[in-house]
Parts: sequence; structure tokens; C-alpha cells
Amino acid sequence: MIPVFDGHNDLLLRLLEAPERRETIWLTGEGKGQLDLPRMQAGGFAGGFFAIYLPSPASHDDADLMAQMENPPYALPLPDAIPFSDALAPAIAAAGHMLWMERAAKGAFRICRTGAEVRAALKEGVIAGIMHMEGAEAIDESLDTLHVFHAMGLRSLGPVWSRPTLFGHGVPFAYPSSPDTGPGLTDAGKRLVKECNALKVMIDLSHLNEKGFDDVAALSDAPLVATHSNVHALCASSRNLTDRQLDMIRESRGMVGLNYAVGFLTETGIKDPACGWAPMLRHLDYLIERLGEDHVGLGSDFDGAEIPAVLGDVAGLQGLVEAMQAHGYGEALVRKIAHENWCSLIERTLGA
Repeated sequence: MIPVFDGHNDLLLRLLEAPERRETIWLTGEGKGQLDLPRMQAGGFAGGFFAIYLPSPASHDDADLMAQMENPPYALPLPDAIPFSDALAPAIAAAGHMLWMERAAKGAFRICRTGAEVRAALKEGVIAGIMHMEGAEAIDESLDTLHVFHAMGLRSLGPVWSRPTLFGHGVPFAYPSSPDTGPGLTDAGKRLVKECNALKVMIDLSHLNEKGFDDVAALSDAPLVATHSNVHALCASSRNLTDRQLDMIRESRGMVGLNYAVGFLTETGIKDPACGWAPMLRHLDYLIERLGEDHVGLGSDFDGAEIPAVLGDVAGLQGLVEAMQAHGYGEALVRKIAHENWCSLIERTLGA
């Protein structure tokens, strides 16, 4: 099998929502979701970014809104911001679940904090986990809790998950729509970027609006990274990246991870799980042409999105590898997309 390193997953949310079942969710699987330890091992999942993500308040019906994405065009209202006082405890709990995962896996899973640690885990056949925060609601304006989470192992952070935060504004779920949907980073957001640079915490641009993207590009001394985003020219979702943004990522020696969510893949924006491999390969072709083959990877959004049925779940990753090979990608390019580009990017951002 060719090992696959993944730019984004939401397994921690499943643990956060059902902590009483975390042993079966993680260690043995329960026939639900898209990720668990046995299926990761079966599919050649070598590691990835594990997101601390907080669900929207109960008053905001995510399921109802996501159902509206079945029939483009759509423009879904964004949830209200989550106050820091409400965000901190569940975010700490999610981080705690990831620390527990490492202990419970008894050597099969390891939290990594540097590029060298990721490389070592892959060499040893241990699944490498990088702690990520998707939406910085649990970071206070003084940034003190950023240092606390960093001490826990946090090495990647997205200032927003579409909802506004103290730090910036995200894109709504809209099709067709430009990602230019609001103002840029706040003053606190600009301080956050600089402090993340100082701590070698990677800044994730997925979900951030265009003006915020530009502010990060102007301020950051690190490569620009979108862990789970696709091509706006092929699917005109506000969540996807324009050619101008892709060019800026290339110039920074950054990275884009292909998002498997069908609503961000299909040309019509329709969530069609029967779409097969073709939309994924079209986006990969475009990303390779625009960014170069050293700056493209995979960013599944497992456990956070509806994905092509032909892939199914994490156990089907070698099917994607085979689809890339059948599409004409040579062995060297497949290995770059599958894991080598992420390893190199992590070394450039987190340190060797």
C-alpha cells in the first residue's frame, strides 16, 4: 500500500459528541462514520490533521441547512459566533480525547509536533496525528490559551470555521459564490497570525474569506496552506479557491489538500455521491497544473462531509491511489500527492 497523509478530519467531533462510546468509536469501530483505527490501518492511512471543531449552537440546525445544499443555487446563513466562555471547555475536552487516543492505541497512533516526528512515525508504520483547531473560538483575545493548547500539542489552526470569530470572518456555504464575502482579519486576528508564526503553528486558510486570506498572506512568514479546499474554477462554491489564491499559495511554496466533499467537487455544486472518481481527478489535474506537483495533497474532510460512494470511507483510500495511477499519474507523483508533499510542508512550517 502507498501510505496516505490527510489534511483534515473530524473524528474528534464524534468523540466529543459521544464520549461514553469513545473506545468503540476509535479502537474497534462501530460501523458508523468514516474513520476508526482498524479502518485507518486497512486503508493505509498514515496520518493527518485531527480537528478540534465545535458544533454550532442547537438553535442553528446544521442538518436542515446542509440539506439545502442538495438543490443549488443556495446561500446558507452563517451561525452566530460562539463566545470564548462557551468554547473553551469543549475544546479542551476534544484535545483531551486526542491525547487519550494516543494512549489507548498502545503504540499504533502518535501525536506529532515536528516534521521529524511525522517522518519517524511513517517510517515505523505508526499513524501520525497533528492536533489542529478548526475555528479559534477557544483562543482568547490575549492569546494566552493559544500557548496552553500549543503545550498540549496544537500545531495547526484555522482562525475560523465559516462562523465569525474574534479573529476574522469565514465564507458562508453558498453556490455559486465568490469567496470575497466580507471584511478581513481583525486586529486580534493579525496578532494571532504573528503569534502562530512565532510558535510554528501552521495557519489553515480553508473556510477563511478572501480578504482574510489576503491579510494572512501579507502578514505571515510561513507557506500558505489550505488543508481541505478545491478549485473555484471547477466548482463555484464560496469554499473553493480562486486562481489568484492558488497562485499566491504556489508563490509561498504552500499547499492545498483536495477536499472529498461532493458539494465542493461537482461542476454543478450538487451533492452527488455517485459522481465517481472523475471530479476528484479533475480537481487534482487543475491543482497540479496551477500549483506544481510539489504543492498538492489530500484533505479528505472525513467524518465532516459526504464523500464519493466509490471511496466510501478511510478503508477505501487505496482505491483513490489506484484511480490516480489509472489516470496516468506515475508512481513518484502519486507518492507526492499521497504523503510526501505533506511531510515536506510540515517540515517547512512546524520545523524539522
